[in-house]
Amino acid sequence: MAERPSTERRGAVEYEHVGDEYLKERALDRRAGVALIWGLGVGYVISGEYFSWNFGFANGGFGGMLIATFLAIAMYVFMVYSISEMATAFPVTGGPYAFARRTMGPWGGFATGLGAIVEYVFATAAIAVVIGINLTLLPPLDSLPNVLGLQPIEWLAVLAFVIFAGINLAGVQATLVSVFVITVISVGILLLWGVVMLFSGDWSASNFTNIAPEPGQSSFLPFGVSGIWTALPFAFWFYLAIEGVPLASEEAKDPANDLPKGSILAMWSLVFFSAVAFLVAGGVYGGEALSAAGAPIAETVKAVQGESFFFWLVTVVGITGFVASFHSIIFAFSRIIYALSRAGYLPRFLSLTGSRKSPYMAIIIPSILALVTVIVYNRNDPTNALAVITEMSVFGALTTYVLMMIAFIILRQKEPNVDRPYRSPVGIPGAVIALVIAVIAGFAQLYYEGKVLGARAGIVATIIVLVVGFIYFGLYSRHRLVAEAPEEEFAVIRKAEAELEIPPVG
Repeated sequence: MAERPSTERRGAVEYEHVGDEYLKERALDRRAGVALIWGLGVGYVISGEYFSWNFGFANGGFGGMLIATFLAIAMYVFMVYSISEMATAFPVTGGPYAFARRTMGPWGGFATGLGAIVEYVFATAAIAVVIGINLTLLPPLDSLPNVLGLQPIEWLAVLAFVIFAGINLAGVQATLVSVFVITVISVGILLLWGVVMLFSGDWSASNFTNIAPEPGQSSFLPFGVSGIWTALPFAFWFYLAIEGVPLASEEAKDPANDLPKGSILAMWSLVFFSAVAFLVAGGVYGGEALSAAGAPIAETVKAVQGESFFFWLVTVVGITGFVASFHSIIFAFSRIIYALSRAGYLPRFLSLTGSRKSPYMAIIIPSILALVTVIVYNRNDPTNALAVITEMSVFGALTTYVLMMIAFIILRQKEPNVDRPYRSPVGIPGAVIALVIAVIAGFAQLYYEGKVLGARAGIVATIIVLVVGFIYFGLYSRHRLVAEAPEEEFAVIRKAEAELEIPPVG
């Protein structure tokens, strides 16, 4: 019988010492440079330029969505600067969890990591729905039969997960290279679409404000100031998941140099891409039509040219935009689950890696959970399923954002001497601004139902998922953490240095 690992108690948690073999079974592979990290960052997000952002017009009109988008840009740019600094100080796969664990202890670390898991799993569910929607718009696929009791959108989602979870299982090199190629294609088709539509002759500033205002409101803010807050989750969809870049820390060739360069370049690229989508689609297709569009990029072309060759090019090739994010976010949820599992916060079998150094159970299990989400919401309310799942993903993200910005502020104040190869140019003020916007957006999701039926119920369901996770940690996993996990060693070393009154060395 194997000897049980030794344990020790530190504060509110208990650690087990697991030995070298435990970490060997959970090893990753360093392959990513700046280009692949840029591709990963843009790939995480690029589908956000292709769908769901347009529901912000339904909730806030042109003015509400415009202001919400500026707030989203401010929040994400400042946040990317902040997390780039933390990622170079703690270049481990845990990313958001590692940052919060260092500054707020195990509970803060777990809460941050759990929020990220919720964000990514629901994001892949939303993207799987829109992949199915776009595929069933194609004439050869517009009358697909049910298969094994699954509706077309559902079994197409199953097929998408099988294909791209399979590529993730093939290893990080196959994943990042394929993400890069698909991302470049999706960016190219978006920019080509923007040029063609901009010079189509149908662009007009009046199209932005063609939503009929409610009594007493203006055409700029047809639903009043509250429309800004209800539009925020959809403005965030332009950039959602960019914060996942540090999850590749242990797979980056040179984390101190490659992570901040790749992350910041990806963020500003996405600001430009979102401006193209917003300004071209709004000026050509109009706010009213956009507010209910399931595929705003393709539908803009259809409104101008009908079902032309270019329409089919955008529809078919544009699916790469959804695929890029879908593929990338599978990578993201697998890495954050891997990190939390390796440290004992989640069941340890989830962090096992195979011969290609991919955490296979952290890829397969959440993929199944995302598929269940697709089927449940598609059966319950197919009309609002996409918008509701989008809101749920954003709420999980906001939980993570708030805690990461608090972690950044604490780290700057309490550990000013930690080695930081990169320093945020906006410092604590930038983190505070990002924090405030995230908090406002979170309360807006709770208090404003907006135009998305079932959105508030979806947020409540998301909160229940988070609470169940906290109960699991409080009753079980906090007594079984792994002392040798890199994120935990950072925190343990720091505590020992403080107790010995030795200046921290990072």
